[in-house]
Amino acid sequence: MQEAGRRHFVDTAPFDPATGPAHGHDAATDTASAWRLIARKFLRHRLAVASLIILAAMYATIPVVEFLAPYEQNKRHGDMLYAPPQAVHLFHEGAFRGPFVYPYRAHFDLESFQRSYIADTSAPQPLRFLCRGEPYHYFGLIAGDRHLLCPPEGGSLFLLGTDKLGRDLLSRIIYGARISLVIGLAGVAISFVLGLFFGGIAGYFGGLTDAAVQRLIEIVRSVPELPLWLALSAALPPNWSPLAIFFGITLILGLLDWPGLARAVRSKLLALREEDFVAAAELMGASPRHVIQRHLIPNFMSHLIASATLAIPTMILGETALSFLGLGLRPPVTSWGVLLNEAQNLAAVQLYPWLLLPTVPVLVTVLAYNFLGDGLRDAADPYH
Repeated sequence: MQEAGRRHFVDTAPFDPATGPAHGHDAATDTASAWRLIARKFLRHRLAVASLIILAAMYATIPVVEFLAPYEQNKRHGDMLYAPPQAVHLFHEGAFRGPFVYPYRAHFDLESFQRSYIADTSAPQPLRFLCRGEPYHYFGLIAGDRHLLCPPEGGSLFLLGTDKLGRDLLSRIIYGARISLVIGLAGVAISFVLGLFFGGIAGYFGGLTDAAVQRLIEIVRSVPELPLWLALSAALPPNWSPLAIFFGITLILGLLDWPGLARAVRSKLLALREEDFVAAAELMGASPRHVIQRHLIPNFMSHLIASATLAIPTMILGETALSFLGLGLRPPVTSWGVLLNEAQNLAAVQLYPWLLLPTVPVLVTVLAYNFLGDGLRDAADPYH
């Protein structure tokens, strides 16, 4: 009965490739390039696609942080120390008023010696958009004063609250994204150059070259990473400019992260150098540099891309940890780690929990990069 209930489709017509794909077969897949197939599989990974959109939006803010931030990153409001986040409202006394905030009135309690803020609900202050505000310079060159969102006329706008100096936390988080996101890309670029170089020569030449590179990798990896980070960061002169400190931290993070990639490149090249296309290139007179760059590395470029997406959050967390401990970037430079350094006081965090809000963009960025790396790895896997 089971055999009788089964139905099979058999096409008795002769196969003609000009008539299009056969039943149940996509002929377009046979002619698609490897990158197009990877893109198709990646687009089916919804979480990875969403992570890519989030990261693209975050990196798109880097050139225009001055335009997006309501205040300049070091703008102080002496009468608004540790002000709590202001809520945005749309309705006042049952009537639609558009986005507005209620002004704060500061009150100092002489018994508890604590500053408190009371919202004056009788005087709504409408927000301003695409307005002129504090002047700034794009990358220190192009002058401008236009902001996406501005505080009300004669009022204040602290959507995420202020710190101990009365500086707007939202503006400082937006400014800090430029440093924290760029330092991850710059550190990975340095580690990739070193990892591809040492892993390439070790995997292609083998022998004594491979043994020397492996001993160097073992020496670097035998030292605990965090103490080595702390030692090298503490060695940076305190009188260096913030820009020099930025490049120094980037160089440290890049120099300590290349051994893992170098071993991965070495293992791939050891397998690929025995392939026939490598022998053919060598017989045609190709130099070792040409063989590595044009034939070997492109054959596992998808693996390198996935590795990069997983290495960038490590760099961001490294900078955040060093700045949090006071050995990384220092004020007036603003990064997410520098902002978290100001939240070390447990009493301040207990009284002003919004000081921990810089952990949110760090968490979102790290998770987005990990999900993106998982999607790229699955898309590039030919057996997945």
